[in-house]
Amino acid sequence: MLRALKATDVASIYEINKDALGYDFSPEETASQLAKLSQDSHHFLLGFEEPTSHDLLGYVHAEVYESLYSNAGFNILALAVVPQMQGKGIGKILLHGLEQEAKRRGYEFIRLNSVDHRLGAHAFYERVGYTCDKVQKRFIKLIKGEKL
Repeated sequence: MLRALKATDVASIYEINKDALGYDFSPEETASQLAKLSQDSHHFLLGFEEPTSHDLLGYVHAEVYESLYSNAGFNILALAVVPQMQGKGIGKILLHGLEQEAKRRGYEFIRLNSVDHRLGAHAFYERVGYTCDKVQKRFIKLIKGEKL
């Protein structure tokens, strides 16, 4: 079942981020970001919960993508599903929910970046209608600290 993410999801989001995406961002930092981003209309956070247990099994996080060279769309920042539940249609349902929100807002596209070694994810995105239109490198300069 699709629903908005909520503060009580922090522990689940932390575990999903760690296990499915490889990001060990502390529960405290996750809680802070969730509280902030949930109030920002340029961010869309959608979860999938198991209907009986109400356990959060996955989520999608997208931000509004606007520039001087394109109309508005969504940029997916994260699509993550509990590893043991992958392959059961949860990611597809989450993307469908995001697509419905994009249509409601009148957006023209949904885009995402995926690291080159995530071949299974690439195949999934192609199966659900996404096409790879660019290969690029990411450049980053850390302003504070030694890690993201």
